[in-house]
Amino acid sequence: MFDVRRLRLLRDLSLYGTVTATAEALHLSGPAVSQQLATLEKEAGLPLLEKQGRTLRLTSAGRLLVEHTEVILGGLSAAEADLRALRGGRRGVVRVAAFPTAARALLPTVWRALAPDAETGAPELHIVEHEPGPAADALRRRDADLAVVHAYSLLPRTLPPGCEQHHLLDDPVLLALHPETAARLRIEPGRKADLACLADENWLLPGPETSCHELTQRACGAAGFVPRATAMASDFSVLSALVGAAAGVALVPRMALPADTSGISLHPLARPVTRTVSVLNRTGDAGQPQLGLVLDALRLVASKEAEAAEASKEAEAAEAAEGSTVPGA
Repeated sequence: MFDVRRLRLLRDLSLYGTVTATAEALHLSGPAVSQQLATLEKEAGLPLLEKQGRTLRLTSAGRLLVEHTEVILGGLSAAEADLRALRGGRRGVVRVAAFPTAARALLPTVWRALAPDAETGAPELHIVEHEPGPAADALRRRDADLAVVHAYSLLPRTLPPGCEQHHLLDDPVLLALHPETAARLRIEPGRKADLACLADENWLLPGPETSCHELTQRACGAAGFVPRATAMASDFSVLSALVGAAAGVALVPRMALPADTSGISLHPLARPVTRTVSVLNRTGDAGQPQLGLVLDALRLVASKEAEAAEASKEAEAAEAAEGSTVPGA
């Protein structure tokens, strides 16, 4: 019979890549890690690891065993959650890794709703800002309990092994222009825009380390051109401010827009692009009472955010239909 601790060690090695990194992360010695993995290989009766340069790579047998390990660990987490629920334990710390927009637009409201209270036993939140990839990695390393992530319709993400996904909201990506630029291009306020007509414009791009950068590249590529970048910034509020200064044009998810967009002309895309926002947890962990409370709060806040966005969209459409004086394309 396999030892769960050794199985967990193999799973952790698949994340960290080397014995040294795994040992440091788990506060163990390198020889201790190597010895436990060697014992696991004897129990399996097959090689589980092979060297690849300075790292270790899982063999096909190792990958199979890690897949089963994810299921086993998920079942153990579910069992712990059920026992905790029976004990009535709700208080605790929930660590949330979230991409910047969600950290700004969703988590403050969740924080207020779940402020630690001795009477209700609400969990205490610890929040760290991460792009979706690192957030998912932190979840699998158990450095986080929940990961709020996103995926674009033009840039889908696979669900990480050993994780469950809960949909929060769909966030439309908009074209942001200076009003004078929109008038010059004969794009009516609030109307759909074809990116092909912006091939010669200066573009303001998210930082190359983000998936949002790749999204802009793909959207423009689908329209038949490579965007000419005149500025890059990982903060959408910076890009929005530059749009307001007529420095260029940008693609911005609605939820990432600043509160004041009076100096920006916003347009849905003729070929719609959506950013889907989700929250991930490790398989089986959703049943833990404190995680369940945070998940419920995230769903409620996201639902209200989506309703507010839809109301704003309808108001913008009505205003555009009533007050537009810019000639159509």
